[in-house]
Amino acid sequence: MKINGDNIVSISKANENFSKIARLADKKGSAVILKNNKISYVLLPYKKIKKEEIFSDENVEEIAQRLIEKIKDEYNIQLKLDIENN
Repeated sequence: MKINGDNIVSISKANENFSKIARLADKKGSAVILKNNKISYVLLPYKKIKKEEIFSDENVEEIAQRLIEKIKDEYNIQLKLDIENN
């Protein structure tokens, strides 16, 4: 999953216009929603979720937590690269 500044939005923006954020997720593959400047939510198109490795004995919270952790790691790597390149 690709994380960059183009698919990161604040929770207030997401709350103002959910359909715009859904279109962003469709276009970019995901939308990362920040709450208090921390990754809190990830919006993924359903077809993308089907591609993720999901185990039948996992509950929704476990799946969501695993996806958020994956995004956090990728986001932190991207931030480090951005900082190093500036």
